[in-house]
Amino acid sequence: MGEITLAEVRAAAAQLEGATVRTPCLQSKTLSELAGCDVFLKFENLQFTASFKERGALAKLLSLGPDERRAGVIAMSAGNHAQGVAHHARRLGIHAVVVMPRLSPTVKVEQTRALGAEVILAGESFEEASAHAQQVMRARGLVLVHPFDDARVIAGQGTVALEMLEAVPDLDALVVPVGGGGLISGCAIAAHGLRPRLEVFGVQSARFPAVKQLLAGQEPRCGNSTLANGIAVKAPGRLTLPIVREHVREILLVDEDELEAAILLLLEVEKTVVEGAGAAPLAALLGNAERFRRKRVGLVLSGGNIDMLVLSHVIERGLARTSRLARLLVRMRDVPGELAAISGDIAASGANVVQVIHERAFARAPASEVEVEFVLETRGADHLREIVARLAASGHESRSEPR
Repeated sequence: MGEITLAEVRAAAAQLEGATVRTPCLQSKTLSELAGCDVFLKFENLQFTASFKERGALAKLLSLGPDERRAGVIAMSAGNHAQGVAHHARRLGIHAVVVMPRLSPTVKVEQTRALGAEVILAGESFEEASAHAQQVMRARGLVLVHPFDDARVIAGQGTVALEMLEAVPDLDALVVPVGGGGLISGCAIAAHGLRPRLEVFGVQSARFPAVKQLLAGQEPRCGNSTLANGIAVKAPGRLTLPIVREHVREILLVDEDELEAAILLLLEVEKTVVEGAGAAPLAALLGNAERFRRKRVGLVLSGGNIDMLVLSHVIERGLARTSRLARLLVRMRDVPGELAAISGDIAASGANVVQVIHERAFARAPASEVEVEFVLETRGADHLREIVARLAASGHESRSEPR
């Protein structure tokens, strides 16, 4: 395949018809009100493997000749591409080997194995896993199915935008997560082929801003970890970077707390589970609301493969951030009945006590007093202030501690 065009994306769409899910692209009224624009969500977390990645993986697998299919394929991935390759390779009767970084989320490793792939854990990062995959590929004569730097894969990923613009033809902007650049490259080619004036924005974790740095002529400098592990790539592809440079208006960066807040917001408002990379477009939209004011904006929720322990931490931290889970320190006299009186005030306020720690030896209080830590379920910050005021009216000094 030469230059990737709208025609190639349409051809990929015809190939994928019936083999991947044509996921919904729906307006969110609540998020639209919060962001001050019309927000349309593309639910790629509803694919069979819970990620857009299977589009590009299948497009590549379908392009292989008989000898290549018999040889088998190899891929390197932190998880989503791995599952896409494993699922469709098994469907097509192709043996798949997947090299994943050793610290890949457990849920993604186990799901990849369950889908029939031979999984090799190697390296601490995508780049190290990629280097190992190259060694295995040469030693075993396998065909590489690259997660982003392949024209067939890029065309397959572009079917996301094709479907979005068929559902909502008058979109003004697309906001797409960026790791290696395969998804945004395909989406930008499809979008500008159909609607040349549409603006395409990429989103990267502030800890892995390689594409943004390279576009600015800077040497990429990345961190060690991010909640958005699906886009934690330290270098984009040889094919993808020029496409991004030509078609993408700007790369926006999001911090970890913004990713956490976006995951929780999508869970609460849309009742949908997304991983960090999938939440990145919403995080970017809310962090740059003025830029998108009164526009029709499409967000690609790229995947939903988040580890359940990580999700539980995100939920708990989000509840603490909004004071719906609060830690209250109360100083009281060390006499019988005092704890019961305070508990009564808390109960009368309508809060639920989750945990109580009665501290003597390490409390910052005189010997005649103790400090009691309450962990409470509340209705939010205003409710917490009501509780503090009620305790103060009863003569009990208290303070809420940040998470």
